[in-house]
Parts: sequence; C-alpha cells; structure tokens
Amino acid sequence: MSFAREASRAIRSSIVLWVIAAVIYPFLMIAIGQFVFPNQANGSLIRDSRGQVLGSALIGQPFTSDRYFNSRPSTTTYSTANPNKDDNLVLQTGVSGASNLAPSNPQLIERIKKEDLNRLQTSAIQPTADLVYTSGSSLDPHITPQAARAQVSRIAKVRGLPPQQLETLITQNTNGRFLGIFGEPGVNVLRLNLALDGLQPA
Repeated sequence: MSFAREASRAIRSSIVLWVIAAVIYPFLMIAIGQFVFPNQANGSLIRDSRGQVLGSALIGQPFTSDRYFNSRPSTTTYSTANPNKDDNLVLQTGVSGASNLAPSNPQLIERIKKEDLNRLQTSAIQPTADLVYTSGSSLDPHITPQAARAQVSRIAKVRGLPPQQLETLITQNTNGRFLGIFGEPGVNVLRLNLALDGLQPA
C-alpha cells in the first residue's frame, strides 16, 4: 500500500513538473518575448517601406556588386548555395560554420589570393581582415567600420555620390560595443546598403 502511494506521488510530481517545464514555461517565455521584445522574438527581420521582408539583422547576405558595400567572405555563401547543385562544395560544412583552416594553411592562403585579393585589388580596395577572412559562423551580418570605409571610393564612383556623404552614412550605421565594453564596433551590411539606396546622386 505504501509503495503504491509513493509511486502515485512520484507519477503526479513528474506530470506536474513536466507541465511546468515543457508547457507553461515555454509558452510564458514566448508570451513575454512577443510582448517585451517582439522584433527580436520574430527573428529581427528587416523590412522595406512596403513591409516586405528583406532579411534578418542577425544573418548576413552575399553582397558583391560594386554598387553596394560588400559583405565579408563566407565558406557557405551565407547558406544561399543550392544543396542539390553545390559544385564548389560551399555547403560541405553545413548551413553554417567556418572553414577551420589555420592562418598558415596553404589552402586558406591560396583561396585568399585567388578570390578575395584579386577582387579587392580590381576594385582598388585596401584589404582588411574581415574582407579576406570568413567569420566563425560564415553568417556574420557585420563588417568593421574600417572595411566599410575601404569601399567608399568604389561606391562613390559607381553611384556618383560624394565620399563624405558615404563616410557620414557609415558613421550613422555603426553599432558601438555592447554595453560600451563588449565586442568591437560593427556595421550591419544589409542596413547600410538599404540606407545607401536611399541616398540621391549629387
């Protein structure tokens, strides 16, 4: 009799704890997130003036046109490659992940020389670390303010904009360190390019 009572108590306790941990708590967190941080809870989506979703502030996109600020390289092409026709094997690490090549690895050096340096030199851009190296996730949406400023001359020439106007745009779209001490200043490339499209040629 005592064993049955203890077993019943254990089963009831397990059910109550399961309801609290697996049902009530998750739904409570969803409700709080939607009420307090609705934008972040829904993916930090960036929309145009018509409300159309253009991307997320948390996930980078492969900007390569001379008319735009270019993103940093990505081993997975920001997960935009076709998994059914991945001839260059850019998705071999999955939808996210670094190349895991050390700075001294000949393959990394060859890739930088073959792809990134040639592209940057053709556009007369002074290479910065984040314009030649991929991020740990290969999905980083930010570049450094220095990397953005290195592209000013090219964009100013293509768009017919004064360089100073682009410099101001970069400053306006630079995020500072988190809480003033963590991380480094960065520029969200998608937000910067959207602001760039809003500028009028001189």
